[in-house]
Amino acid sequence: MNTLNHFDTPQLELLHRGKVRDSYRAPSGERLIVVTDRLSAFDSVLETPVAHKGAVLNGLAAFWFDKTRHIIPNHVISLLDPNVTLAKEAEPIRVEMVVRNYLTGSMWRGYQQGQRTFSGVTVPDGLTKHQQFAEPIVTPTTKEESDREITPENLVAEGWVTAELYEQMRVKALELFNFASAWMAERGIILVDTKYEFGLLNGELILIDEIHTPDSSRFWSAEDYARNPETAEQMDKEYVRQWLIAHKQDGQYPRALTPEVSAEATRRYLDIYERITGAPLPTGTDTAADGDVRARLVNNLVQAGIMKDA
Repeated sequence: MNTLNHFDTPQLELLHRGKVRDSYRAPSGERLIVVTDRLSAFDSVLETPVAHKGAVLNGLAAFWFDKTRHIIPNHVISLLDPNVTLAKEAEPIRVEMVVRNYLTGSMWRGYQQGQRTFSGVTVPDGLTKHQQFAEPIVTPTTKEESDREITPENLVAEGWVTAELYEQMRVKALELFNFASAWMAERGIILVDTKYEFGLLNGELILIDEIHTPDSSRFWSAEDYARNPETAEQMDKEYVRQWLIAHKQDGQYPRALTPEVSAEATRRYLDIYERITGAPLPTGTDTAADGDVRARLVNNLVQAGIMKDA
């Protein structure tokens, strides 16, 4: 199955190559974000791309950016291709606003070891794995080489944000989370936790990066959670993480996926897209669109006047 592992062109200035996204300077001066099919797990990019993953992430982010415009403006100008977004160039705020509504993941591991305060938020004793909090909590982290938990007070003291700006981010993060939680609940999905990134555009706070995607969020099936909260299976790339853990050898995770695991990962990404949006991903069902992803992408950028030719 055709995938987009990398996209390179001498016609555009490369601004940043991330684990999954590559950013270029568009001729208009705006930012061109190419979402690839690369998959990152345990701080490493796997050799095996996952078909349609980039389009799922880009499409879901676009879906949510559109749905949440009434809460906060965002950086999206338009989608030029299923894998490409043209975005406003904002000044990024180097803080991730992590919103959690259940005790799971790294927080649960810390809780088991006796930790009760996370990024300045104290939770009570006696909680169980995957237990829901009384209300969602915000546990910010810094965006550095290695992200770290940090209290709002220390964010201000270290100069990451002002107290006023942090409060704006906190309020908007909770509004976004509550809105999406209600939307997903109607579709049998639990939004467990997620992260938001913000930027400043002409002094105004806006939402950037991605929002409510399988790579930035944790999802559970409400039906699965109701049967047994502690064994609820994540509806995101946790499937791949668990496979990597099961096949770890000599302390090393596999660098590549088997065709079967890659295909199952694709199925899961397409499934969560359809569950959330109510429609199948166009490039996941249209065989005409399932050909050469790079050729399609380049053609669309030429049509948009971003590139001169293929």
